[in-house]
Amino acid sequence: MPVPTATAQDSRFYQRWLAAEPGRQERIDALVQSSLAQADLEPLLERERDNGSGTPLPLARGMRRLRNLLIAGLIRRDLEGRADLDEVVTAVTRLADFAIVRHLAELDAEMRAAHGVPTGHDSGQEQQLIVLAMGKQGGFELNVSSDIDLIFVYPEDGDTVPTAPGQRVLSNHEYFIRLGKKLIAAIAEITEDGFTFRVDMALRPNGGSGQLAASLGMVEQYLIVQGREWERYAWVKARAVTGRPEDIAALDAIVRPFCFRRYLDFGVIDAIRNMHAQIRAEVNRQERLHPDRSHNVKLGRGGIREIEFLAQVFQLIRGGRDPSLRDRSTRATLRQLPDKGLMALELVERLLASYTFLRNLEHRLQYLEDAQTHTLPPNETDRATVARMMGLPDTDTLLARLDEHRRFVAEQFDAMFADKGGDDGADDTDCADPDNLEAIEARFTVLGYDDPTAAARRLVATWQAPRLQSMPEASRQRLVTLINAALPLIVRAAEQNGVGSQLATLGRLLDFLEAVARRSAYLSLLTEYPHTLERVIAMMHASAWAATFLTQHPILLDELLDDRIRNAVFDPVALAQDLDAQLAVAADDTERQLDILREVHHAQLFHLLAQDLAGDLTVEKLADHLSALADVIVAAVVRTAWSTVAKRHRDVPRFAVIAYGKLGGKELGYVSDLDVIFLFDDDDQDAPGLYAKLAQRFITWMTSHTSAGILFDIDTALRPDGASGMLVSSVQAFERYQHNSAWVWEHQALTRARFCAGDAAIGEQFERIRCEVLRAPRVQGEQLKREVLAMRRRMHDASPSRPDTFDLKQDAGGMIDIEFIVQYLVLEYAGRYPQLTGNVGNIALLRISGELGLIEAELAGKVGDAYRAMRKLQHQLRLQGEPSRVEPRRIASHAANVVTLWQAMFGDA
Repeated sequence: MPVPTATAQDSRFYQRWLAAEPGRQERIDALVQSSLAQADLEPLLERERDNGSGTPLPLARGMRRLRNLLIAGLIRRDLEGRADLDEVVTAVTRLADFAIVRHLAELDAEMRAAHGVPTGHDSGQEQQLIVLAMGKQGGFELNVSSDIDLIFVYPEDGDTVPTAPGQRVLSNHEYFIRLGKKLIAAIAEITEDGFTFRVDMALRPNGGSGQLAASLGMVEQYLIVQGREWERYAWVKARAVTGRPEDIAALDAIVRPFCFRRYLDFGVIDAIRNMHAQIRAEVNRQERLHPDRSHNVKLGRGGIREIEFLAQVFQLIRGGRDPSLRDRSTRATLRQLPDKGLMALELVERLLASYTFLRNLEHRLQYLEDAQTHTLPPNETDRATVARMMGLPDTDTLLARLDEHRRFVAEQFDAMFADKGGDDGADDTDCADPDNLEAIEARFTVLGYDDPTAAARRLVATWQAPRLQSMPEASRQRLVTLINAALPLIVRAAEQNGVGSQLATLGRLLDFLEAVARRSAYLSLLTEYPHTLERVIAMMHASAWAATFLTQHPILLDELLDDRIRNAVFDPVALAQDLDAQLAVAADDTERQLDILREVHHAQLFHLLAQDLAGDLTVEKLADHLSALADVIVAAVVRTAWSTVAKRHRDVPRFAVIAYGKLGGKELGYVSDLDVIFLFDDDDQDAPGLYAKLAQRFITWMTSHTSAGILFDIDTALRPDGASGMLVSSVQAFERYQHNSAWVWEHQALTRARFCAGDAAIGEQFERIRCEVLRAPRVQGEQLKREVLAMRRRMHDASPSRPDTFDLKQDAGGMIDIEFIVQYLVLEYAGRYPQLTGNVGNIALLRISGELGLIEAELAGKVGDAYRAMRKLQHQLRLQGEPSRVEPRRIASHAANVVTLWQAMFGDA
């Protein structure tokens, strides 16, 4: 059965408009030939004001006639399949903006002629009204028969300054209130030509009881003191249609921190849930009173508003940290979510399809009579007409399609907003009562804890902590719910892993919860996303260090929301690009840049930690990634810190950071500090001072404690002449020092050094110098051995061994012995075998030495295995927050091989 074709004649408004004036047919035929989204409205307005008498119609009449013409044109283009949703909403929004701008200009000129120029009391500057478009107009998504939500703001208080005799002085407040009333009347009054737009001012500060116009100071005071959660939702879409750029910027600086919190605000989920419940209650009440007004496509279950909520919840949670999520458009916001890993692409595409269907249906409901309606008409004839407008064969098909979209939207809404903090069947009161130790112990017994008495005492100690005792009751109940949910998960984590202490995991989790208990956003996250709590417990059970790290940086909870953390592929190039983009957005805010660096570093560290704990990374691969991550951070700090150096003489510094030690050898751990030196190659007379300032700033940026924590501790002791030397060296001075003045131990350190970040040409010069120094003739044989042994003896004396344990790093047969063996081999033989100067790691250099016959090949392999095993064991101990000491028998065979090689090279020293 063919689907009947809809035409503009299906709209009774279109029929009436066309019949009222026969000449309109020609105008509409010309208008609909091209897209109306970017139509030039000024000539269209002048044409509508032309009545043939030589005197144009008043602006208000012409604007209403233009509005009706444009709506009729949109109806025709839309129903004939020539306009999509974007054209319709863009055209209507541009008309609303145009009407505001044109009317305001005319009315303000009239007011100034009568009262003079409104002038700021403090600035002495002329004042202009800022008209804020809210709601769908703010998001450029206005529907064809919508009202417009406006707020009027003026920059500062003061009075009008007369410009002609007889003008009556008004305060700026009174002036802009009168101007606002005139603007509303010009746009919204119903005349013989209808109206341009209905105007709603209910979103202004204090709503209907508030002043019609408010100064910037009044807006700031209101938002800080009285601003409510639902107003954050409204102000997200605020867009200035008029006003001076500097005044708009000042208003944005007030509104932005109100809407977008600098932390991840998961508490907004509950706020939107409550707001939605109130809306639904009112819709249900209206449907009970008026059953014929059911199927509300905007506010009903699975309607347009629920899709808007789904988009805006991500904006309100994350917009403070991610400026790209501050777009006012629902569609634009949804489209960003897959790229940010916040929602699956398939779900977003279906939500956009549902949004398009519902908005198109909303428009067709309004096309019938040009009425502001969002519900299906009560009579079957009109419903059939709407179905035809939607390209559907009948009402039943329309209702089925509508139900399909609404059901899908409702499912996604519930997945996000359903209350997940409900009763789990446990007795919360007993477990939250520090005076009821017996009941708490009984609960632990039922759950299967190994030591219920100790577990109960640990929980009671947490409940008795002053921080928890002083919590608001609502927060305390949320915490009770979380702990009750966590207790069985701890038992499950121990069962799944087969190792680890339940009591230790409980203690780590309670320490964490106590630390974040007064930060409701984190409690909200764990409540709204129960699987995140499970992942937190799994990590804390696996690693004491992970528990401490998460407690210090709870913002990283966000990284546990989905599988991104396990599936993320570490890509230093993409990371550097993303980091640079984030730093550029905050170019004028050094404090924010410091936090961005820390947040990005900690998030990447957390990703690697999760993959490490899951067994997805070897110790060597983890060290490679951690070292590459440090390189990215170092490079970003150099670039960004240089931009803050006053009187810098070039855009890109000829400056490089050289890595030594763990970073130089690409063996960085989670908490390693960075051993670095700084080189420059610049003949400018001011270069030494400027690069010294850059190096100092680099150290400050790395080591400063901010609200986001610290990046790295920096050690520059390996620079020429050590602590007494210059912080920054020229390449030429560094070369002279290495050839003429450096100690043998400094050349030992050079074996593990590499270019890290900065000017690549300096990096190439450094590598040339490094290879020349390592390959150069030097004191060799017994004298070199004595120098190396003397340094090893000093290190050993500084960390005396203990007979009951083996220090993996310091004891004889440990990792430092292996490193000294390799360093000696490089210094002794690199002149004959240049391949030994490659910065390829200790294990590879041992293998090369064995292949060259410098040491026994089989023994070289065994010592390489020992180094690998000791690094792995040291890493496991550090994850548990334990020192690098083990029972000697655990490492005896490996240590024996190291000692054998040591003795083969150095005798019994």
